[in-house]
Amino acid sequence: MKNIVISICAALILVACGDEKKGSMLVVGEIKGLKKGTLYLQKMKDTLLVSVDSVSLDGETTFTLSDELESPEIYFLNLDNFKDKQITFFGDKGTIEIQTKLDKFGFKAVIQGQKNQELLNEYKEMITKFRDKNLDFIKAEFETKGDTAKIDSVQKLANNLLRRRYFYTTNFAVNNSDAEVAPYLALTELYNANIKLLDTINNSLTEEVKASKYGKRLKEFIEEIKNKDK
Repeated sequence: MKNIVISICAALILVACGDEKKGSMLVVGEIKGLKKGTLYLQKMKDTLLVSVDSVSLDGETTFTLSDELESPEIYFLNLDNFKDKQITFFGDKGTIEIQTKLDKFGFKAVIQGQKNQELLNEYKEMITKFRDKNLDFIKAEFETKGDTAKIDSVQKLANNLLRRRYFYTTNFAVNNSDAEVAPYLALTELYNANIKLLDTINNSLTEEVKASKYGKRLKEFIEEIKNKDK
């Protein structure tokens, strides 16, 4: 039912815009409160952030953007090319729906996408708890006022939290080894973790995911680390 509703919304937006978008991925949505601006659909190409589609909005709050992609990867919605007005999401074939408000753009958005986006939403919800706890430790360390014993105690708790976060990320990736979000999390969340954790994730990936953009990058990254250690 949800997919049917999204498809209908996409069709209505296309008719309203009068400009048929073509591509294996369609990004539709609304920015409530927007009066005028240019919205860019962007992704990383090598080390550069490039725009693959854009739309100028004047008196309209709904938008439609598209791109042709080979495998699922991270995309960005950028409003008027301001770095602080950017929404990150996992692009995939099919329709992605994004709802947000102008005053919350870049900070809060409801994203309904395909499998990888749903998994990324789930991961972020849990990882936020780890980050909030880490902020508590930083605050506690600041309040020790130089007490070495208390500082050591807080640092031990923080280090244990970091290990738990690494293990949670590894288990999450392994449990979802058939999704491109697995190697993506390995590259972005475990790049400075023990190589064994990266190997564990890489070895668990399905052949299809290994052949994806992030699957290939993870393999290359692991090989680079091992070559440096020789």
